[in-house]
Amino acid sequence: MIASRLAGFGTTIFTEMSALAEQTGAINLGQGFPDEDGPRAVLEAAHAAIRDGHNQYAPLPGVPALREAIAEHQQRFYGIELDPATQVQVTMGATEAIAAAILALAEPGDDVLAFDPSYDSYSAAAKMTGANFVPIPLNPPDFTFDELKATPNARILLVNSPHNPTGRVFTREELQRIADFVIEHDLIAITDEVYEHLVFDGLEHIPLSTLPGMAERTLSISSLGKTFSVTGWKVGWATGPAPLVAAVRTAKQFLTFAGATPFQHAGAAALRLPTHFYTDFAAELQAKRDHLCDALSQFTVARPQGTYFANVDVGADATEFARELPHRAGVVAIPTAVFSTDRERLKPYLRFAFCKRLSVIDEAAARLHALES
Repeated sequence: MIASRLAGFGTTIFTEMSALAEQTGAINLGQGFPDEDGPRAVLEAAHAAIRDGHNQYAPLPGVPALREAIAEHQQRFYGIELDPATQVQVTMGATEAIAAAILALAEPGDDVLAFDPSYDSYSAAAKMTGANFVPIPLNPPDFTFDELKATPNARILLVNSPHNPTGRVFTREELQRIADFVIEHDLIAITDEVYEHLVFDGLEHIPLSTLPGMAERTLSISSLGKTFSVTGWKVGWATGPAPLVAAVRTAKQFLTFAGATPFQHAGAAALRLPTHFYTDFAAELQAKRDHLCDALSQFTVARPQGTYFANVDVGADATEFARELPHRAGVVAIPTAVFSTDRERLKPYLRFAFCKRLSVIDEAAARLHALES
């Protein structure tokens, strides 16, 4: 029998919808992973690492070459200076980094605040720690937040921008409000920035740690998976002040210790790709977004500013709609409400993933147009 603290974290609708896609032959726009491999140079770097014998345990902090490349990346894109030895920790994906951070920094009974809807591992990590998950609603249709309120036991604020599942990119003004709130209540900020390079329409990703007073209280998390279309490699990292990174390292050593050694070596090559790779990839993904969102014109679309996902108000119970959609149109999507503690508030919204080949997006679009007629 599952422990009571993890009650409610059983089989998810992702399992149900993926099974429906297989049964019906529907196009699966439910789960957020690309259907194409990443850049050839990055894949070749992984092959080379395997051939060169990088197949045993990596050091607990991560392969030195990758830690140095992560520090270079933060300097190159954001002007953030990091010591690779003490301010960078490599993890098994961003999900492990988030779990290790909450395990290391929250006490049982502490409150972990996060914007809602949210990536589902946030609440699970809080529960595993014995902490309380406290949602801050993002309100449709624009998914903006109202007043920020601290609870008496508030310890951590989780910030995900670009935001999954809504596709919001927080503005500098919004981030300043968040920073002021964190400083006023002496919180630790944990930022999930895995979609940092997948930003559209000329908008900018601004790391929270770059705002005044935030460098010393922000733990920043990202990964290779989304930027380089290698989600199966599970290579992530946490960066920030040495004491916060050391805390993550303490917890991480008893989770996986180390792994994905050849992929860590390849990650160093990935992060050093020329800047045009990043801008070109974001432009390609924006085109896919536009193809899908334009095809959903019969609905109200919250056109995303970043990430892999578009949310659509279908004007009905989206969970039931999602269960019918594979049969009616041959397309699978996920109800946005499954990412929320207040499912009624997001009841009419469906989340579609557009991180697929353009031909697949266009075929899904054609099927969705047929649904309208």
